[in-house]
Amino acid sequence: MHMENNQKRGIFNRFLDVVERVGNKLPDPIVLFIILMFTILGASFIGGMLKWEAVNPADGETIQAVNLLNGEGIVRIFTEAITNFSEFPPLGMVLVVMIGIGMAEKSGYFETAMKRAIEVSPQKLILPAIILVGIVGNVAGDAAPIILPPIAAMVVMKLGYHPFVGLVMAYAASLGAFAANVIPGMTEALALAFTEPAAQLIDPDYTGSLLMNYYFTAVATVFLLAIVYFVTKKITVPRLGTYEGLETADHEPLEKKEIVALRWANISALLTFIIFMVFLLPENAIFRNAETGSIIQDSPFMNSIIFILTIFFFVPGLVYGLKAGTIRSTKDFGSMLGDAMGTMGSYVVLVFFAAQMLAYFSWSNLGPIIAIKGANALEAVNASGIPLIIGFILLAGLINLLIGSASAKWAILAPVFVPMFMLLGYDPAFTQMLYRIGDSFTNPITPMLPYLPLLLAFAQRYDKNAGLGTLLSALLPYSIVLFFAWTILLIVWYLIGIPLGIDGPIYLPES
Repeated sequence: MHMENNQKRGIFNRFLDVVERVGNKLPDPIVLFIILMFTILGASFIGGMLKWEAVNPADGETIQAVNLLNGEGIVRIFTEAITNFSEFPPLGMVLVVMIGIGMAEKSGYFETAMKRAIEVSPQKLILPAIILVGIVGNVAGDAAPIILPPIAAMVVMKLGYHPFVGLVMAYAASLGAFAANVIPGMTEALALAFTEPAAQLIDPDYTGSLLMNYYFTAVATVFLLAIVYFVTKKITVPRLGTYEGLETADHEPLEKKEIVALRWANISALLTFIIFMVFLLPENAIFRNAETGSIIQDSPFMNSIIFILTIFFFVPGLVYGLKAGTIRSTKDFGSMLGDAMGTMGSYVVLVFFAAQMLAYFSWSNLGPIIAIKGANALEAVNASGIPLIIGFILLAGLINLLIGSASAKWAILAPVFVPMFMLLGYDPAFTQMLYRIGDSFTNPITPMLPYLPLLLAFAQRYDKNAGLGTLLSALLPYSIVLFFAWTILLIVWYLIGIPLGIDGPIYLPES
């Protein structure tokens, strides 16, 4: 198939055009949260005047809506604004993790590791290697969907494939399987940042775990690798055919100093891992619970997992930078960390307004009331189990077509759906995983992510007539198949009833 713009656009492309127009008219996520803040304040005024209430099934107490626009409420809004932000626990967690990830990204460690993994793979394993790098690469945040597709395009050309095969396969792997990984990192931290305070609307003592989805996401990594490879071989490669353009595969191999630096960085990562295992595995290890000896329950290991992950990324990033010459002075070191944290500026601002919104939701009691009413409605129509799972995944996937930011979407959805699912007996870890799946499978085709225009620019290097419809038509099969793959895997997991991760059961424990 020759990739060119079709003047007679199909139904799906016309639908995507509508989605793009609607999505582009949505305000910036920060403005969206400001709107939601005032919406909640207005709803609290109406709810207080109309005496909205609901009976908490857990203790039988009546929860009443609180008007935040009276004198007492206005004073609280102003006096607690700073503490709402500064005491938002996940904020520090995300920023600390970013120190390690930022060092590994800005020093060039992540990019070189991706390139090297593909270079050293046997020819038959190159496609699976690209897919694996794409999936695991989401631990590096934006690096995978930005860096990997152009590298993959040049690599697959050497194998005789159309360069678009590499572009769309790498893009789909890094975004469509975004929630899967064997290495916990930023995505877990961002999700937990909003799951925990949302759960505390129902259970003030609730604390989540960064690893509460880990078992499932680790298995999904292997499973989705096979799925993306299947779609590539059975659909993408035959559909794209041979490449007849003038562009050639000019991917330059890594320089010797980059390979040496990568080797030393990997050695440092291994040594760091061994040191942590010494602190963890022996019977009386310092990272175990001093009383019970547990590695998981209230242990120094789990209480410091964020800082441990930060160090695990920071050390090889620093070693790589020193050996490769990307860090030549203390000024380079400081500016590199500053640049890494600078990328979090919009997130920090977003968290300020999100923290206010969550606080208003909590103070007004609207969250628990909506959750209780919603849970009662779902119970009335027997919306539970598998239909509920599929419905929520589809809802999250649909919203993802309109709002690109994963944290922004979850900040909006978590305060409603986490409590609602808790009242239906589901643990927040389960609701979080449902959302993360919905947020993943439509990632390749949403026009709301900033990576898609960049992917189009890469594509037009090989075919100047390639348009957005060209890419979306090639990416759509991945989204469709990934929806079924993700959903089937979770349903099987649900039916078996095994935990999703550490401190991540499917159902709330019986009190």
